[in-house]
This record gives sequence, structure tokens and C-alpha cells, in this order.
Amino acid sequence: MSSGPGADSAPAPTAHDSPPTPERSSMFSSLKVRNYRLFFLGQVVSNTGTWMQRIAQDWLVLSLTGSSTAVGVTTALQFLPMLLFGLYGGVLVDRLRKRPALLVTQSAMGLTAIGLAVLTLSGHVQVWHVYVAAFAVGLATVVDNPARQSFVSELVGPDQLQNAVSLNSANFQSARLVGPAVAGLMITGVGTGWAFLANGLSFVAPLAGLLLMRPRDLHAVERAPRGKGQLREGLHYVAGRPELIWTIVLAGFVSTFGFNFPVYLSAFANDVFKAGAGSYSLFNTLMAVGSLAGALLAARRGTARMRVLIAGAVAFGTMEIVAALAPSLWLFALLMAPIGMFGMTVNVTANSSIQMTTDPAMRGRVMALYMMVFMGGAPLGAPIAGWITDAYGVRAGLAAGGVISAVAAVSIALVLARVGNLRLTLCWRRGHPQVRFVPREQERLATVA
Repeated sequence: MSSGPGADSAPAPTAHDSPPTPERSSMFSSLKVRNYRLFFLGQVVSNTGTWMQRIAQDWLVLSLTGSSTAVGVTTALQFLPMLLFGLYGGVLVDRLRKRPALLVTQSAMGLTAIGLAVLTLSGHVQVWHVYVAAFAVGLATVVDNPARQSFVSELVGPDQLQNAVSLNSANFQSARLVGPAVAGLMITGVGTGWAFLANGLSFVAPLAGLLLMRPRDLHAVERAPRGKGQLREGLHYVAGRPELIWTIVLAGFVSTFGFNFPVYLSAFANDVFKAGAGSYSLFNTLMAVGSLAGALLAARRGTARMRVLIAGAVAFGTMEIVAALAPSLWLFALLMAPIGMFGMTVNVTANSSIQMTTDPAMRGRVMALYMMVFMGGAPLGAPIAGWITDAYGVRAGLAAGGVISAVAAVSIALVLARVGNLRLTLCWRRGHPQVRFVPREQERLATVA
């Protein structure tokens, strides 16, 4: 099995404190790399367009059918290809050069949006057209998502990987704040078709960025040769690395049971606080602000440690439990910011730790598995969250999601401590409590001394 450049130079997400202290020179240090700067700027424009299309697409389907179920079908069709073919997409990405692959997938998504815009603006659009477009975008995402995730390491190298992954998340959250607002203005002012057209044209920015990159400045990685059994090889690789498999498992638990905010927030706005759509929008906005802050803090942190991932998941679950008990709308709304921040900490830390500890020749397959678990968790968990909410109330549903997330984090911490022969300790440092994992042998020697 290959161990191409970058695989061994990045720190593994060990639970104790053996890795060296990372440099914290700048929150935006990876933007000094020209190729990554082009990639980042292209994604700023494209992500904003993507959020615009999401809002316009749901609104168009609702306008055509008057059915919330049809909106749900559209969303399911967009995620279904990742669930069905995500692992095969990872195998393909490991064989291909990432930049040409992204040129194809980004072009395909842009052309799909333009096609939907033409149908809508001409008055010929039907709901099945939207279904086909959503499924087509989902198919492109099967390759685009792991390719974009693993391409970051080729742009910046292992030293800046954590910072670049964090800035990508901050980029996405910034678009989440701007895109829906712009889409609302366009839908109200000129119609949904123009929002689709704007998204299609927004792909010009990432395509231009990819074409303007200097290939000689990319960090070369060894591509996987074409061969049989590569999907099985990728799964076997993850199964043999506890730090990978348990990170993916934890991200899956948090995504499946903790990230069902469309179910929870709408129910809190309408059923608990009787405040309507305005409060629902406020909850989402504050959560996006917290997520943006979490991504920027992760960029400044400079490394991905397992203890940060576990602590973030425990804090995320705890905040959800506290929010479930919040007696007033404003207290609940204020808790959305820390929930967003700790949720993003889990997302960014899991993503970057997996990339930094994976053999470059395996990165596409491993990232495809991670994204399939993380993105596929919400559609699987939403019906469960909805059932708990209907049967026992939304407070019970949100609290249950928080409990499961926190318990999963603590359980995985104990499993990793046992596998690594570590012991959980609580100490004080600079006047603050600090949770650490200490090797049992080191602790025993200190006691004897």
C-alpha cells in the first residue's frame, strides 16, 4: 500500500498531547498560497449561487405542486446518488487528477442550473424537470465532493491543510448567510428563473480559478492505479485505522441524531413559541453566525486533535439539551450560536483529521465514505427525529439528539483510550480545567518517581 507524500508528515489525531504545538501565525495563512486563493475565491461565488438555487428550487417545487412532500422528494433525489454511489465516486477520484475532474463536475452543475433557468423563464418548467435536475446535480456531487475535499491537500500541502479546510467551512457558512437573502430578493423581484441563472453563471468563477492555477505549484500525490477490489481495499484501510473509523462513526452519530434542525427549529418556532417564520429565520441566521465563528476559530487553531473533536461533540450535545429546556424564545435563539459553533468544530475537526492521517492514494475513497456518512445521516435521522417530536414533543426530540451525540462522544473517547492504552485525566492549566488523555505507562512512571 502506497504512502505517498504528505501521509506521514501530518500529525495523527492522537488523544494525548504528544504532537508539537502548531503555529498560529494567521487565521488566513493558507490564503497566501496562490492556487488556494484562486480556489477559495471561486468557491465564494459558487457557494453563494448554490444557496440561492436551494431556496429557489424549494420555492419553485412548492409553487408548482403545493406539496411539502414534493419538496422533500426533491431534496432526497439530490442526496440519493451520494448514498448509492458515493463510495464508487471515491474510487474514481483516487484514480483521476483532481483539477480536470473538477472542471468536468463544476461545468456539469453549472449547465444543469442554466438548463433549469431556461425552462423556468420560458414558462415550460414542470416538477419532473426539477426532479431530474436535482438528481443530475446529485450525480455530479458523487465525484465533485470527494474531489474538492481531497484537492485541498494538493493546493496547500499538509502544513496548511487544517487552516484551508477550516476556511472552506467558513466560506460555505458565509454563503449560507448571503445566498438565501439574495435568493429571496430575486424570487420576489424577478422570479425563480433568474436565481437559477445566477447560480449557473456563478460556476464561471470556480472554473476560471481552476484554469488559472499553476500546475507546477500543486503538491503532487500518488494516484491509485486502476485495478480490481479498490472499493474493498478502501473499506479495509479504514477498518484497520481506529482513529479514522471512530472519527467517521462519531461524525455519523452527530449528523444523524444531532443535525436535524429543519425538524426541530420549525417546530420550536411554530408550536412552542408561536412566533412564525420570522423566528425560524432568526434561529437559522444565529446558527449560521455561530458556525462561521466555529470555522474561523478552527482555522486559527492550526491542528486537528481527537480531544478537540470529542470535546466539541460533548459540548454540542450539551448545548442541545440546554436549548431543549429553554423557557423563552430569546434564550433559545441565543443558544443557536454556540450550537452552530460546536457543530462546526465537530465538522471541521473530523474533516481535517481524516485528510491529514489518510494516505493520499486512499484519500478520495476515505473522504467519500466520510461524506456519505455525514451527508447521508440527516436524511436517515430526520424521520426518527420527526417521530420522536410527534410522539413526545419537540423538546424531547431535541434533547434526545443532544443526549445521543454527547453519549456517542464519551463512549468513543473511552474506546480510543482503551485502544491507545490511555487514561482520562482532569487538570488545571492557567486557571482553567483541561481534559487530557495521558499514556498509562507515562502516568505509572511518574507515580513511581
